[in-house]
Amino acid sequence: MVFGEISIRDKLGRTIILRNARPEDADDLVKYLKATSAETPYLIREPEEITITKENEEQFLQAKIDAERELMLIALIDGKHIGNCSLMSIAPYKRYRHRCDVAIALYKEYCGCGIGTAMLQTVLNVAREAGYEQAELEVMAENENAIAMYEKLGFKKYGTFPDNMKYADGSYMDAYWMMKKL
Repeated sequence: MVFGEISIRDKLGRTIILRNARPEDADDLVKYLKATSAETPYLIREPEEITITKENEEQFLQAKIDAERELMLIALIDGKHIGNCSLMSIAPYKRYRHRCDVAIALYKEYCGCGIGTAMLQTVLNVAREAGYEQAELEVMAENENAIAMYEKLGFKKYGTFPDNMKYADGSYMDAYWMMKKL
């Protein structure tokens, strides 16, 4: 889906541009995946597991542009990519057409500035306009800041995935399944 560019201000007064990701953003998005995976234990991959090529990412981004009800929204400050928020269909089946999955991540240095909240609210608005009735997400149980943001936006916890992730040191972390009616 194509999303027209909008401008917002973060808590520090900086101008943030939100727009759909484009194939020419592929290099930045691959670097972003590697960097954010190294910055936090809350994402699903280790940095060395990011093996996506520029070409693969270009195809993925074009597929999101071509999709009727999916969006990869990116945030930029002064042309620099700082994060993204995705809207994805759960499945192509009629019985699941009312459900969507959302996910968000920012470079650590941009967290806590209101950018994530604005991005997710934008994606939720787009989801509602696209005909989705509920948005779902998975969040690591120890990611208190993200959980607080999701709850502020109306998400509720509906279940726990015990031992959802296993880390290299042998420890585990639970995840919550959260949902919001749109």
